Amino acid sequence: MVFQLTDELIFPNPELSEDDGLLAIGGDLSLNRLLLAYENGIFPWFNEDDPILWYCPPQRFVLYPKEIKISKSMRKVIKSGIYKITYNTVFKDVILNCANTFRDGQNGTWINNLMIDSYVNLHKKGFAHSIEVWDDDELVGGLYGVLMNGVFCGESMFAKKSNASKVALIWLCENAKISLIDCQIHTSHLESMGAVLIDRSAFLEVLRK
Repeated sequence: MVFQLTDELIFPNPELSEDDGLLAIGGDLSLNRLLLAYENGIFPWFNEDDPILWYCPPQRFVLYPKEIKISKSMRKVIKSGIYKITYNTVFKDVILNCANTFRDGQNGTWINNLMIDSYVNLHKKGFAHSIEVWDDDELVGGLYGVLMNGVFCGESMFAKKSNASKVALIWLCENAKISLIDCQIHTSHLESMGAVLIDRSAFLEVLRK
């Protein structure tokens, strides 16, 4: 059953979501509603012309920072120092690059103007964060997400040069004080780095500790 949200700041039990994870429709992307959503393992995902859709899938694709797999070639890239890493310096540039990155199997982007403005606001309030990867003065990769109760809820990443997004993810695992990275959706790229599927109940347990 898909629930219709009203102006009231409330979400239904995440366990009531559909098989594809769809839980609710409507509402807004206000600061308080987004924080309530992430506290309960719920995230918005919708196209430009669609109403706001809220998801909490029955399984979650996650990465435990201490279990990340770093290939020999990636270790060489990191050791070489060709990329410089910064944290929370150009959040909006990162999200704009993520929005403009072409992805196989997708027509356009779900990171629309409403999403951009809402997550920039989350960043200004200290809840959304970005890792930036630079080649000299050029921003060549990065990722952004929401930090909630020690869980980094990854939203998107981009790379203009080889391995740049991987460098950002490895930096996040090795330097941020987090217990889990929520990758949301399965990709072979993240699976090769150690991400695994866990049940929603296990994910929510970590999130609520």
